[in-house]
Amino acid sequence: MPLIPEEPQIHEKAQGPRATPASGRTAPTPRPVPGPRPAAPPRPGRPGPTRPAPPAQRASRDASASAAPKPGSSGPAAPATPQIQLIPASPEGALDAAEEAVDLLLDSGRTPGDVLVITTGEPHPWAAHELSFGESAYWAQHDAGDDVFYADAALAARAASRPVVVVAVNGGPEAAAVTALSAAHSRAGALLIVCGDPQRINSLLGAGV
Repeated sequence: MPLIPEEPQIHEKAQGPRATPASGRTAPTPRPVPGPRPAAPPRPGRPGPTRPAPPAQRASRDASASAAPKPGSSGPAAPATPQIQLIPASPEGALDAAEEAVDLLLDSGRTPGDVLVITTGEPHPWAAHELSFGESAYWAQHDAGDDVFYADAALAARAASRPVVVVAVNGGPEAAAVTALSAAHSRAGALLIVCGDPQRINSLLGAGV
């Protein structure tokens, strides 16, 4: 009977390549995803933030910082168009969203004097409290420029420009929203944050506000 040839033995060293990295190289390790920033300590009179700073917000701040003119550059810097960030919120929740945005801005390194907050409906409790002492005392704090300043749509036109302006679309007539957004856009040096209904805000911004 015919002989069946023996199967050739396959030695370990002759086998195909193993799924191991090449000699002298290590397999790539996935880069860790940064965790959320620690929450900012609460400012007096209200609770602190409950969520980490949105990456887009930090990116906008970094972009604006990198766009600053370098020392020794000649000629005045061209006026910059502020970055716009929309934070979806209902009219009832817009003021809380604006408050949280302020806390996150301070946590990311902004100073209180960098921030102006404008409301379209009910004024912020701080503004209502300070106005109870008279407009002179209220605007004196604005002129000092060492703390976050709050104004409603009717008073926003008198406020000076600041690097960051936050708008809370917390109700009020359509005209108030138009006035607030227009004032905010012209006064925001680096970043404009609008808290409210995105569809409504986009329609107002698209209309040239």
